[in-house]
Amino acid sequence: MSSLLHITNGDSFTDRIKTLNLSGDIITWREMLCEGKTLTNVGSESFWKARFEFLNKNYKVSKSWFIEKTLKEYRSLCNHKQQDEIVLWFEYDLFCQVNMIAVLSWLKINRKYAQVSLVCSGNEDGTDKKYCLNELSDDQLRKLYENKIDLTQDDIEYADYVWQLYCSDNPIRLENLSDFGEFQFNYLGDAVRSHLHRFPSIKNGLNEMENTILRLAIDKKPTSKGAFVSEILQNQGSLGFSDTQYERALGRLKPLFSSFNPVRLTKKGKEILENKTSYYSCIQDNNVYLGGALKYNYLYNTESNRILKL
Repeated sequence: MSSLLHITNGDSFTDRIKTLNLSGDIITWREMLCEGKTLTNVGSESFWKARFEFLNKNYKVSKSWFIEKTLKEYRSLCNHKQQDEIVLWFEYDLFCQVNMIAVLSWLKINRKYAQVSLVCSGNEDGTDKKYCLNELSDDQLRKLYENKIDLTQDDIEYADYVWQLYCSDNPIRLENLSDFGEFQFNYLGDAVRSHLHRFPSIKNGLNEMENTILRLAIDKKPTSKGAFVSEILQNQGSLGFSDTQYERALGRLKPLFSSFNPVRLTKKGKEILENKTSYYSCIQDNNVYLGGALKYNYLYNTESNRILKL
């Protein structure tokens, strides 16, 4: 067994990394911890139970698929005990950063003596554009790997601390974090801000992403649901969500649309977008979690950029 272990952010990049012929074994982290309830004790029975319940209810993930794809890979990670060097491959967006801090929380407890390094894609060419790992050339990936960041114990402790706060029932503690710059996570501060913007705004009860979705419906006038989802994906900023996540978001916002082919808002949808009324009367499911916090127990004040408890 190799003394090096790579943990990747998903299947498509696992396929890609195999073509680079790097030494070491590869484990794929198949989760999307940016959605649904999360518990601090990564890998515990209660943790996986909560995750399966969320994925089964909201994405129709079957028990057999969950065991085969997620749990088997996790057990394989547990069985890789000999590696003294572990390399994490993650990206700048919220989706990846939340998974990354969860993995680091697990490593802190279960792989105390391993040297953990981070390869993280983002601003690769000095411009504002951020890149996913799969968008980089082989040479760029090799260079990123050569310049990987060796995480200190302090870095790992900090990632674990941010994970604990992400899983707490009160996002205000996460909002008060201001020392991201003291640790070697270039994109974690931005990811946390993106997360906080997922709480509903005071103005109309929709969060930043949901307001963007409604605005695109008006501005772009998509002719079909497929075209609409493509438009949303291009305008999602640093969330890193997939089309399936946006399909689910559109399902939640369905009462605000009169049609998806072509895409049209209802009168109420337009009024909410114009902050003339609030989405709160349309909420069908109040039991929506962002990390450990209930989404509708908090409001985001876009004027002061502060979270308020309801």
